[in-house]
Amino acid sequence: MRVVALIPAHNEEETIDIAIDSLRSQSRPPDRIVVVADNCTDRTVEYAVAKGVEVFPTTGNTHKKGGALNQALARELPGLDDEDGVFVMDADSSLDDGFFESAIALLSRPRPGRHAADQGTRTAHAGRYGGIGGTFRGRDGGGFVGWLQRNEYARYARDVRRRGGRVLVLTGTATLFRVRALRDVHEARLDGRLPGVGYVYDTQVLTEDNELTFALLHLGYRIRSPKHCTLTTEVMPTWGDLYRQRLRWKRGALENCLQYGLTRHTFEYWFRQLWTGLGVVVIVAYLLSIVWALAVEGGVVLHPLWLAITVLFAVERVVTVRSRGALAMVVASVVFVEMTFDLFLQGVHGKAVLDSVTQRERAW
Repeated sequence: MRVVALIPAHNEEETIDIAIDSLRSQSRPPDRIVVVADNCTDRTVEYAVAKGVEVFPTTGNTHKKGGALNQALARELPGLDDEDGVFVMDADSSLDDGFFESAIALLSRPRPGRHAADQGTRTAHAGRYGGIGGTFRGRDGGGFVGWLQRNEYARYARDVRRRGGRVLVLTGTATLFRVRALRDVHEARLDGRLPGVGYVYDTQVLTEDNELTFALLHLGYRIRSPKHCTLTTEVMPTWGDLYRQRLRWKRGALENCLQYGLTRHTFEYWFRQLWTGLGVVVIVAYLLSIVWALAVEGGVVLHPLWLAITVLFAVERVVTVRSRGALAMVVASVVFVEMTFDLFLQGVHGKAVLDSVTQRERAW
């Protein structure tokens, strides 16, 4: 298996060296590293050239990351074999050692005996792994909001490990794709079996990685994030940056569900959307009960139901950040700290739903 690593980069001079070094230090590094320089106005290209890697500048791209990768893939895929791999990695990420070795070993597995493709989307390669993604930790920095994101990422990684590597999304931070799978996506878009516009990535969606995951699943490919495929990535440094990022993620995921409809591949995604909505209702009811108690009853009465919910919430918050150490567990035990972040995320989810329903103009 030959592997070409693509690093889409828009003004990433501060982190591009770290990303390239983490690729080269792998026990099985990629055969080629290509920095996809998208409308860069800083020294990203200069630093990449100094590192001795290839640079592919985009031409007239107005479709952000998805458009940049489509241009690079249109150049690279014709020269690769079906069993080769394309690795896509964000320029602000850094791989842990062993990522490539683990991902290639899993991607090279033969197709299982039971055919996994749907009728009407059957391909000769369906049932095999189409993409192997990573789980990530948050990089240092960002103060309090950065701390909360690192806790969130630790919980996500724990959940993936407990699910045996089953994930809902192949993360854009680092994923190894089978070339045949990417070709199948391109061909399926052309003949109408898949929605979307673009060579491989759909350039009309907010969350191109989530949509590409849907596309692979609907073509019968499998996805995984094995325990040895880990990395670190950037956290949002301010509440404003985090708000804009998560609004795009949540609205994009919701619109991807609407785009594909309710199928056996999207059922769990729809369920999670509804579960998040239920969480918003529960939290609002919880807070309103406190406000009612203080305003009408003159004090908070420790009702057994809400007390039990509070205790369960606190225990779950502590246990799920155990990988981050004792200090993180102590901070997580303070219910108010973690609930602040959850309220923020649920508020963003509500805004995403409202924007989708009202068809508010979308922004990156």
